Amino acid sequence: MKVHFIAIGGSAMHNLAIALHNKGDEVTGSDDTIFEPSKSRLDAKGLLPKVFGWYPQKITTKLDAVVLGMHAKKDNPELLKAQELGLKIYSYPEFLYQQSKHKTRVVIGGSHGKTTITSMILHVMHYHNRDLDYMVGAQLEGFDVMVKLSEHNDFIVLEGDEYLSSAIDLRPKFHLYKPNIALLSGIAWDHINVFPTYNDYLEQFKLFVNTIVNGGSISYNEEDTDLKHLVEKSENAIRKFPYGTPQYTVEDGVTYLETPDGAMPIEIFGAHNLNNLAGAKWICQHMGVDEDDFYEAIATFKGASKRLEKIAENHTSVLYKDFAHSPSKVKATTQAVKQQYKNKRLIACLELHTYSSLDAAFLKEYKGTLDNADIAAVFYSPDAVSIKKLKTITHSQIANAFEREDLSIYTNSNDFKQFLVSQDFSDTAVLLMSSGNYGGLDFSELKQRFV
Repeated sequence: MKVHFIAIGGSAMHNLAIALHNKGDEVTGSDDTIFEPSKSRLDAKGLLPKVFGWYPQKITTKLDAVVLGMHAKKDNPELLKAQELGLKIYSYPEFLYQQSKHKTRVVIGGSHGKTTITSMILHVMHYHNRDLDYMVGAQLEGFDVMVKLSEHNDFIVLEGDEYLSSAIDLRPKFHLYKPNIALLSGIAWDHINVFPTYNDYLEQFKLFVNTIVNGGSISYNEEDTDLKHLVEKSENAIRKFPYGTPQYTVEDGVTYLETPDGAMPIEIFGAHNLNNLAGAKWICQHMGVDEDDFYEAIATFKGASKRLEKIAENHTSVLYKDFAHSPSKVKATTQAVKQQYKNKRLIACLELHTYSSLDAAFLKEYKGTLDNADIAAVFYSPDAVSIKKLKTITHSQIANAFEREDLSIYTNSNDFKQFLVSQDFSDTAVLLMSSGNYGGLDFSELKQRFV
């Protein structure tokens, strides 16, 4: 195939482009700007555009398909040319479905934990040398790229995002995959710029359950009341498998998972990650991995990139960063670190960076999310609020939302950095939660404080 990518530099798009290139397809692409690591990865494969920008002359009738990324707008010159020529234009998820129509599609959805669960499944399969196709949203140890497509593999595992597919396809991504095997990890209101009420958001998961093919299955976290009700009420002719958090203990900073053969030490920690593990176990069993083999493999799983990632440690202190930004994730991650390091002081820092988190009306959802921290700080950039064309938010709005009198609030990256470096890190766990970088925080410099 000859495939052109409009907005090839996206984190998902560039991985798909490389996957097609590795499969032997002819791939071209355009973008107005490309950041690392996408830039280096595309360059290594000879796929990096020679000049950034949009060039309608790249769009010809010789193309078999055009894949449109979320970064591209409706008036993109290359998109307009493709429409004029009547070319087949796919959104990212639509194209993945076309590539996997004849495979067993395993789709992992939910407001939180889907990247971790997908990564766990891939780790188990990789550990036991079971080849499969996949798409996951984070870098995983042992994998060069995070999309793989082949002609011969029976299974494809897809991380099912509920956000919109493209500027001209306003369906949630996970509505397009039509899974044979599905999982939902939980529902916590997010993406309020697209789903302005919780009921709007909840409806997307109801629709997802109805997209599961007849005779297929769904595994679901029964500890989420709304999810449990939604799945059990569905009249779709599918099998339903509830799961919950397994028994575990924490001793001297090590988490032990209870198994039929006794307590087993694992690398990950936190009740939310143990819940994720239970979901991953169900899916692996549906894919033919027995329980003993699952436990053997999962014992060596260290986590997905940016998900409770340990970036520095010394004999008394530890530093983690995490992608957590939604209220449910912030609360679960903070609780997990405090439980794992009961005898250490916890400094938890959160950057409000996404559209939802910077919306004044949504801020109240963060009530109590940082209560497990001994010291808590919030950083946000007024520039980010302006760029997203949101109403200005104030210190007092944030303080009132979190309902924590000693909460430190920063809008200047240098002031936030000074707050961090002035802390005594002895006998301390530090947790940095963000989908951004705190206005340019140098993590390598911070790591030196733990050497």
